[in-house]
Amino acid sequence: MMVLKFGAAWCSGCLVMKPIWAELEKELPWLVTEYYDYDESQVIADKYQVNEKLPTFIFLDKNDQEILRLQGEASKTELLKIITANKDK
Repeated sequence: MMVLKFGAAWCSGCLVMKPIWAELEKELPWLVTEYYDYDESQVIADKYQVNEKLPTFIFLDKNDQEILRLQGEASKTELLKIITANKDK
């Protein structure tokens, strides 16, 4: 499982989510995440059809197929449930 995280410097929700993701990444060292700045990574944002509604989190399975997409802020508990439920996909 991999999580693509899209954010931007001007996104207040992104600032809220940054420490939550830092905790999750520390607690789940097996979890692969990649961060993309929306303004600096437009090619990747276009590839995954990410718009200016940020933050956007795209959960991918082992075959790089999208499992789930979240937009906006989410709690650590909610993210942990999603990650745990899909970790073997």
